[in-house]
Amino acid sequence: MKPVMATVVLAAALWFVTFYLTFSSFWIKISLSASCLAILSVSIQPDTLRRLRLNTKTILLGLASALLLYLIFWAGKRVSLFLFPFAGQQIGGIYDKGEGMPLWVIFILLFCVTGPCEEIYWRGFLQRRLMERFGDWRGWLLATVFYAGVHIWSFNFMLIGAAAVAGAFWGAMYWRLSDLTPVIVSHSIWSAVIFTLLPIP
Repeated sequence: MKPVMATVVLAAALWFVTFYLTFSSFWIKISLSASCLAILSVSIQPDTLRRLRLNTKTILLGLASALLLYLIFWAGKRVSLFLFPFAGQQIGGIYDKGEGMPLWVIFILLFCVTGPCEEIYWRGFLQRRLMERFGDWRGWLLATVFYAGVHIWSFNFMLIGAAAVAGAFWGAMYWRLSDLTPVIVSHSIWSAVIFTLLPIP
């Protein structure tokens, strides 16, 4: 487990650079960070890519789950705005990270790079290894905690909560389906849409 936990430390360091340090574009940094983790995980676990199967079923599952998660976040935003006075400002801060970069570039990065690479590492490598070591539900829970935890460098309560919800959702998908492909489709579509085409009103 030491090599696996070393990747978690690396992820925390990369997310620190991405969220806390102000140089360069946030979207470039998150794409590079996710790519680094994906390349590392595939080098350790080469069969990850061989397991991917893009077909009609996985595409439909990905689309349906992305829509479901969008609705969950739509409802969650309304509950958060009611419960937390600071929610509106913090949610706005998440979208402000896109300033200075064309939306079409952000869409391509999220859809083609960040979404797939995050899932290859966080679910396809880390959660898989944790489930093998600690059992299904404990592995899912630990992976969710780590995924939400690295977002602490944003110092944004709403973003950390959003990462926990999304991480738990995609982690449960991977646990239930034992197939990373629809999870990649779901993450890629959901993140690209919610940050560029249809931000939650």
